[in-house]
Amino acid sequence: MTSATPEYGQDEMAHPLPRTSIVDRLPWLVEQCRGRRVIHVGFADAGFRAEQGRAGRWLHGHLDEVADELVGLDADEPGVTAAREAGYDVRLVDCTDPAAVAALDLAPADVVLAGEIIEHLGAPGPFLDAMATLCAPDGTLIVTTPNAYGLVNVVASITRRVEVNHPDHVVMFTWRTLTQLMARTGWVVQDTVTYVPTVRERGDRSRLESFAVRAVLGLERLLGRLGRPYSADGLIVTARRD
Repeated sequence: MTSATPEYGQDEMAHPLPRTSIVDRLPWLVEQCRGRRVIHVGFADAGFRAEQGRAGRWLHGHLDEVADELVGLDADEPGVTAAREAGYDVRLVDCTDPAAVAALDLAPADVVLAGEIIEHLGAPGPFLDAMATLCAPDGTLIVTTPNAYGLVNVVASITRRVEVNHPDHVVMFTWRTLTQLMARTGWVVQDTVTYVPTVRERGDRSRLESFAVRAVLGLERLLGRLGRPYSADGLIVTARRD
């Protein structure tokens, strides 16, 4: 029997945000994985791996230097093939399919890192269900994703009438919507931090545009120091199983 949907009032629309701080995403994630067994989901960074590699910011490569054990999972066949040929332990799998993920029969991980992937998925709920099959009972799931309320898009929409988004994104999360989805799929949020993204160079970006983007990101860092870290363009949420 399905329970009735409760009635809500306007006062229940405002959700307090937890106190947090802005971190540098790459080194922060590397430290969470140091000396631990890690399963990195969405490791291939499809569409941007070559660029990230040139910039020295391909996360999976950095994790490989510090993790005690590292397994990569991705649905991008060319990325998986290239990483396997480079010597990485990686598997091709649809991580929105809990049965397919369970069929990999991987040893549970101390850290399951889902980095910049959930916003690409049409089925984020089943994806979070699948992550439970990878995580040790005392392990943690770390989800990183763009922040729907980040200043870059706010400023871009006002000043240029454009939206700044990865071509493959299908959903954007706020802290509330992400943590609510995680709670519905059996995860208990332990911690939240935010991050300011690294500016990717673009050949056709004017000097004025580059300056404007860097200025907005600088403002995000300043607001973070002033106690307003949710102005930043990225969220990192750490959770354990309920």
